[in-house]
Amino acid sequence: MTDKKIGFWSSTSLVTGNMIGSGVFLLPASLAAYGSISLLGWLFSSIGAILLAAVFGNLGRLAPNTTGGPYAYTRLGLGNFPGFLVAWGYWISIWCTNAAIAVALVGYLEVFFPILGHNKLLAIFTGLGVIWLFTWINSKPLKTIAIVQLITTILKIVPIIFVGFIGILYINTDHFFPINISGESSFSAITITTTLTLFAFLGMESATIPSKNIKDAATTIKKATMAGTLITVVVYILSSVAIMGIIPPNVLVDSNAPFADAAGLFWGDSAKYIVAGGAVIATLGALNGWILIQGQIPMAAAQDHLFPKVFGKVNRNNSPIIGIILSSILASILMGLNYSKGLIDAFTFMMKLSTLSVLTPYLLSTVSLLILLNKKDESIPLSKMILSILAILFCTWVISGCGLEINILGLVLLIIGIPFYINFKKKL
Repeated sequence: MTDKKIGFWSSTSLVTGNMIGSGVFLLPASLAAYGSISLLGWLFSSIGAILLAAVFGNLGRLAPNTTGGPYAYTRLGLGNFPGFLVAWGYWISIWCTNAAIAVALVGYLEVFFPILGHNKLLAIFTGLGVIWLFTWINSKPLKTIAIVQLITTILKIVPIIFVGFIGILYINTDHFFPINISGESSFSAITITTTLTLFAFLGMESATIPSKNIKDAATTIKKATMAGTLITVVVYILSSVAIMGIIPPNVLVDSNAPFADAAGLFWGDSAKYIVAGGAVIATLGALNGWILIQGQIPMAAAQDHLFPKVFGKVNRNNSPIIGIILSSILASILMGLNYSKGLIDAFTFMMKLSTLSVLTPYLLSTVSLLILLNKKDESIPLSKMILSILAILFCTWVISGCGLEINILGLVLLIIGIPFYINFKKKL
C-alpha cells in the first residue's frame, strides 16, 4: 500500500497549495481600506502562522498514524466532546472557505469574461460549476488529487513571485501614506488586518489531516508543514508590499483582481492576462485541496461515531464522496446567498467566518499538544510550553478581531452542533 502514499513534495504542495489560493489574490482589496498599516497585520499573522505550523508539526510527530488532523489531536488530548466541537467547527470553516474561494475565482475570471461582473446569475453558476468539478475530481484516487495539487501549486506561485519581484521596481512610496486610513485606532486596525490576513494562512495544518496516507508521517508532516508555511510567508509579504505600492489605495479598494490590475499597470494587458490566469490556477488548486480536506475531517469523526455514518462511507477509490458532496452543497448555498453583498464584501464576510470557525480547532489542538507532551514526558519542555502559550494568545487575539457579528454567528453555528453530539453520544 506504500505506493499509494504521498511524500514530502506532495505534502508540501498540499500545505502551500491550500494556503496560497483565494486569500492572497483578493486580500489586497479587502485590506486597502486600512492603508499600509495592514502590512503589520501581515507581519503578525505570519508570526502566528509559523507558531501554529510548529504546533501542528509537533502534533504530527506525536500522533502520526491518525486521520483528521486537528480533530484527531483534540480527541486524543481532550476527549470526545472537544473533539466533536473541533470537527464541527473545522468542517464549517472548510465549506465557508470553499465558498470564498469560488467567489475569488469568479473575480479573476472576470478579467477574461467581463460579463461575469454584470451578470450575477452567471457569476453564481460559474462558481457552482467549479465547486462541482473539483467535487468530482476528489472522487478519484488520492494520487490523482495529489498530482493536480502539485501542478497547480507550481503554476500558481510563478505569477505571484513575478508580481512581487518585478513589482517592487514600480512601487510609489506615496501610496503607503497616510499609514492608517481606516478611521480606527492603530491597535484596532492591526487587530482587524491580522484577522483578515490569517485567512490566507489557513491550511498550514493540511498535511496532518490525511496523515495515514503520508510516507514516514512522523517526520514528513513536520517538515512539509514548516516548509510550506515559510514559503507562503515570503511569497505573501513580498507580493503584498508590491501590490500596495503599485495601485493607489482608492483604486485598490474596488479592484476585483488586484494582482492582474497591478501587472497591467507596469507591463500592459498581456501581463494582466498572464497574472489573472495564474490567479485562476491558484484558486483552482486551493479549491481542489480544500475539497479533499472537507471530506477527510467528517469521515474521521464518523468513524469514531461522532458524525453521521454517511460521512464515513467511501467509494472504490477510498474517497468519502458522500461527505464531500454534502459539504459542497453547503458551500454552494453560502456562496449563492452572499453574492448579493457584492464580490469583495461577500469574500470578506466568508473569510472572517471561516477564520473564526477554524480558530477553535487551532486553540484546542494547541492545548492538546501540551496534554500529549505531558503524557509522553513527566515534564513539558520549556520551548514547547512557550510555543503553546504564544499560539494560544495569538488565537485569542484574532478571535477578538473577527468582530461581534461574526463571533455571534460562529457561536450559534457551534451551538447548533451540540444536539447532534448528544444524539451520537447516546449511540456510543
